[in-house]
Amino acid sequence: MLDVNAIDLHYGAAQTLRGVSLKAEPGKVTCVLGRNGVGKTSLLDALAGQHSVSRGTITWEGEDITGLRPPERARRGISYVPQGREIFPLLTVEENLRTGFAPLKREDRSIPDDVFSLFPVLKDMLRRRGGDLSGGQQQQLAIGRALVMRPRLLLLDEPTEGIQPSIIKDIGRAIAYLRSLGKIAIILVEQYLDFAQELGDYFAVMDRGAVVCASDRANLDEGAVKRAMAI
Repeated sequence: MLDVNAIDLHYGAAQTLRGVSLKAEPGKVTCVLGRNGVGKTSLLDALAGQHSVSRGTITWEGEDITGLRPPERARRGISYVPQGREIFPLLTVEENLRTGFAPLKREDRSIPDDVFSLFPVLKDMLRRRGGDLSGGQQQQLAIGRALVMRPRLLLLDEPTEGIQPSIIKDIGRAIAYLRSLGKIAIILVEQYLDFAQELGDYFAVMDRGAVVCASDRANLDEGAVKRAMAI
């Protein structure tokens, strides 16, 4: 389980996270919602170790990982699919997927069957360069690369942004399948409440670097969430 306790994050003199607390459990999807610029990506960067927090703690599977660097977090099963995908355009699809081997033990360095069952287009395009794929296919590749790492915590930063509706449905089905395995905790950053509502078990709305509204699915007040997102 992930337990984020009252973290602050600064970029120089600018504070981007303010006392953020959050939890994520295996077999559950925690949705982080909010408009552009409210701190959602900064939160994922903090969880992945891309930026150090200035206050608070991050605990994963009972271990304080607040001071760990990104490679050390990756070796503990934390995978990050960043906004913008960040695939390697000159590498083939297969080579992009194999970059996910880095944190794995040698005996685990294979591409799981789930990658191709969830995203069959990747198997058809193994020899194509990543830069030749459409935006939606690149997003599938970025998620597939994260799955190669055998994550126990999967961080997804707006995976539907700029993606055609048919591939959004594929991504939604993939997230639902991964949740159903009961082994992976998923944090999904989204701007779109409808997509999040289909998948989420817990919801947190951010504004100005803080969580201003939080609820589980059973107690979700859609009107309150919409008002919080419109602040």
